[in-house]
Amino acid sequence: MTQGNADMTMNDLPVFSAELHPYRSLGRNGHRIFFVIAGVLTLAHMAVFLISGAWPVMLFFGLDFGILIGAFWLNNRAARAREVVSLSRTNISVRKISPSGKETEHVFNPFWARFLVSRKPKIGITAMHVSGNGRETDVGTFLPPDDRERFASAFSGALARVKRGY
Repeated sequence: MTQGNADMTMNDLPVFSAELHPYRSLGRNGHRIFFVIAGVLTLAHMAVFLISGAWPVMLFFGLDFGILIGAFWLNNRAARAREVVSLSRTNISVRKISPSGKETEHVFNPFWARFLVSRKPKIGITAMHVSGNGRETDVGTFLPPDDRERFASAFSGALARVKRGY
């Protein structure tokens, strides 16, 4: 390998890399426990109404439980979205992967790119964007406020180091 190729390879190594995921309060076991409890309670209520002769009410309990399962399924599907942000000496790559698996990549030159952070006094960071060469993409829209602060601090520090040549 010649010196020129070695420099090019060193410049392509990531200086900063982060994979951003939406926050979800329940894990897989939490969902199982929740649905077992909700299912048992639904069946108990359905039995009470069936025994008392109000069988049409039983159908509504089943419908409610089905809607609850559907809402959690949609929520878990949305949790599969993620963003992979990578910064090297030669480019900034923001890969967005949708819940369906569709992938979009935005690439910027770090020396021309700007990392824009919008803040509100009592809320904190409300939006983060990477822009450059007339293009712009948002970053971490699904992150909670604390994670946005940590990401913004780490990414802006790494971008500043790359721009200074370190």
